[in-house]
Amino acid sequence: MSKISVKFEYEKETKNSVRYKEVPEEGKAPIVGSLYVQKWFAGSTKNIEMTLDKKD
Repeated sequence: MSKISVKFEYEKETKNSVRYKEVPEEGKAPIVGSLYVQKWFAGSTKNIEMTLDKKD
């Protein structure tokens, strides 16, 4: 098992969701890319962080 935290910043709003773009660590490729979060949850948040837990 391995865990990693991925940071995202606001990119744009769509009809029902907010799109965030990943901020990759320097020298590393993005893991997720873009992430869509429903507006009712995202609100006006400009930065979010997601933890991924890889289970082998």
